[in-house]
Amino acid sequence: MDIVHFADVLWLARWPILKGIGVTLSISLLAICCGTLLGVGVGLALTYARAPLRWIVRGYTDFIRGTPVLVLVLASYYVLGTIGLDLGPFQAGILALAVFCSSHVGEIVRGALQSIPKGQTEAAKAIGLTFPQTFAYVLGPQALRQVLPAWVNTSAEMVKASTLLSIIGVAELLLRTQELISRTFMSLEFYFFAGFLYFVINYAIERFGRYVERKMAVPS
Repeated sequence: MDIVHFADVLWLARWPILKGIGVTLSISLLAICCGTLLGVGVGLALTYARAPLRWIVRGYTDFIRGTPVLVLVLASYYVLGTIGLDLGPFQAGILALAVFCSSHVGEIVRGALQSIPKGQTEAAKAIGLTFPQTFAYVLGPQALRQVLPAWVNTSAEMVKASTLLSIIGVAELLLRTQELISRTFMSLEFYFFAGFLYFVINYAIERFGRYVERKMAVPS
């Protein structure tokens, strides 16, 4: 590998790579945020909803968790178009990743909520708190400490899953890398560099998660 030559080529290709990183970060952030919001609702339904709704949400969660992300991506882009819901590659990719993220976050939230002693919910009812208040002041803060490590792992998985969106033409980091390889024929070098960039992104997510965990830790 000619490091100097690759550095020259990499400098010339810096703008396509930066654009690819920007698209990857945008997709991942939107998918994580939307998936987390939906996942909290899924977790609450799995834990507290009445039987009919709980069964429906359980079916949704199991189905999505058992479906490969690539299938969700292709379905969001191609299948939804056949029923009149035409989404662009970017929107379809965010939808697929957000739905997949929500199923995992829902299970994480469910596990965290069910680990909290029921006596705390009963005590909140006894002092007149509504369920939203109970969740905001009693259940949520305790569940958040348990949810955070698994949520960080899920967020990192969303960044890695974003590479699948290249299959529907989203110009994220992997597709930009493949386009550069097709012009320069430097496949090994660019794939290693792309892998390094994905590692940096996920490492930053992991370090941020640990920082938040330390801030939220209960003093012993």
